[in-house]
Amino acid sequence: MRHAVISTILAGAISIGVTAYSAGSAVAQGVNEARFASDGQVMIPEDWRQWVFVGTPLTPNALNDGKAPFPEFHNVYIEPSAYAHWQKTGEFANGTQIAKELVLIRQKDPDEMNADGSTGEVSGVGYFQGEFTGLELTVKDTNRFADQPGGWAYFSFGHELPYAKTASAFPAETCNACHEASAADDWVFTQFYPVLRAAKP
Repeated sequence: MRHAVISTILAGAISIGVTAYSAGSAVAQGVNEARFASDGQVMIPEDWRQWVFVGTPLTPNALNDGKAPFPEFHNVYIEPSAYAHWQKTGEFANGTQIAKELVLIRQKDPDEMNADGSTGEVSGVGYFQGEFTGLELTVKDTNRFADQPGGWAYFSFGHELPYAKTASAFPAETCNACHEASAADDWVFTQFYPVLRAAKP
């Protein structure tokens, strides 16, 4: 009887272990997961500027009738272990974190700026980065965010320094639909990120 009980306990433990390390888990895929507070809010990454830089889209107001939805530079970084998985498999693993830091277009005195918002600098006329103005984070977790299309959730730590320490996920209808309709790979706009395109096997 005692041996039967022990066997049952061991079988249950093995089953739990198999579940924890299933192919879809971040642990099994070797990806460093986001940290979450006890209330479910995601915690700000500690070192996002040291992650792998993948690209900087820019859609300035001056080129969009003054109404660009995203008029800032978007410096985009992917967490290194998630990048390694992408580089190996061409897929975004569960646990993938992608940070997007918003940066204002460099401003100068009005008489030194062109009508399209560009400025002349030593390298020529163009758009140059000014000050940080926001930090956002995208996390893929099909278990935690099973109610979010694709398992992706989107967060903002605010638009002024210092950034907030935690953030709640946006409602699914705020971000997911656009990503699902227009992103090239698994809700990610890889068409704008040459580093990811070059690394895809």
